Amino acid sequence: MYEEIREKLGDEEASKERRALLVAIYRGTDQLPECKEHLDELELLCKTYGIETAEKLPCLVRKFNASTLISSGKVEEIGETAKELGVDVIVFDDEVTPGQQRNLEKIYSIPVIDRSEVIIGVFAQRAHSKEAKLQVELARLKYLAPRLKRMWTHLSRQQATAGGGAYLKGKGEKQIEIDRRLLKTKIFHLQKEINAVQAHRDTQRIQRERSEIPTFAIVGYTNAGKSTLLNALTEAGIFTEDKLFATLDTTTRKFTLPNNQEILLTDTVGFIRKLPHLLVAAFRSTLEEAVQADILIHLIDSSHPMALEQAEATVEVLHELGAKDKPVITVLNKIDRLEDRAILKKLRTKFTKTVNLSALYKQGFDHLTEQMTEELQKRRRVVNLRIPQKDYAVVSEVMRHGNILNQEYEENDVVMRVDLPSRYLGRISRYIEE
Repeated sequence: MYEEIREKLGDEEASKERRALLVAIYRGTDQLPECKEHLDELELLCKTYGIETAEKLPCLVRKFNASTLISSGKVEEIGETAKELGVDVIVFDDEVTPGQQRNLEKIYSIPVIDRSEVIIGVFAQRAHSKEAKLQVELARLKYLAPRLKRMWTHLSRQQATAGGGAYLKGKGEKQIEIDRRLLKTKIFHLQKEINAVQAHRDTQRIQRERSEIPTFAIVGYTNAGKSTLLNALTEAGIFTEDKLFATLDTTTRKFTLPNNQEILLTDTVGFIRKLPHLLVAAFRSTLEEAVQADILIHLIDSSHPMALEQAEATVEVLHELGAKDKPVITVLNKIDRLEDRAILKKLRTKFTKTVNLSALYKQGFDHLTEQMTEELQKRRRVVNLRIPQKDYAVVSEVMRHGNILNQEYEENDVVMRVDLPSRYLGRISRYIEE
């Protein structure tokens, strides 16, 4: 990856300020506005990664080229622009295969990277917990494995001007095989470590499920305000920043709804358009916090020009994770910053039932907690119970998990009318009276 190239070039090269030409492909003139929005997002990703944008170039492509992604004419156009600007790297918003990277770098004589590499780089910078660091490293190494040849080819060109190109080429060919074996071993051990961490996470989740406390997961596009919402509701004290992927770790806190119902509320990793499959796979155990929750709170930055597309990207990842049929409360956040009412109209057309709020200013929370209570109520049943007094431990358990509507004592039995979570009923089915 880009860091490996920088390290091998030496301290002088690595210390330089990196400037990039950003390139995004569109197929027709009607796609140009969307293409420009994608470039804006890529610019923000690059900024987070530590790369300055020199220029953003929308590139109209009618037909793709297997060896260079784009036509020879477009390759030349991009090369001329990069040379005029004196950039150090070219960043494509679209996925570029290892072979295409090698071919383009031979032409441009500077690194060529894609959106996936930038996102993985940002994740690497943002990982703080042991689990997040392991997951990012696994994705990074899997991304790097098929690109070793490209990296050494780039280095041989850089060193050729110093007269050591032939030596480095021979050295590189031998080193590639060594690096491949090392990577394979590192990937194997990383996967073992991740499996161990995941087993611990699974144990924690099972304990939460046994507690019968309903769980909500806050999901959404990166920088939608998920951590801000969790902080505002629970005073969790999570680090927040107006940057992409400010946090990669899940945080779970208890929260009490207005009807005194205790719930668990979890903040999850942010999603993004074209989230690399390597990261989805590596972060699956973390992302599955959303899948395991009883109810999802889909938080959308309603002030963003591409709010609808971001929301659809989130839904797409949730489907990929197997959370398609989960109950969802759709929340339109940052309503205080909304300037374009047309965006709000589009969102309300797509998501028929929504909650408007500002997590920053704690506006609209009453409506949100009302919807949360309503969704929980759909997952509850009112039942009549007859429990022998000798089984009073069951009575205590029912009182802990349910809302007692009526309770009487008849001879040796406790007769109760109780509002209980549906998933709990199997455990007390023999005491239920029809």
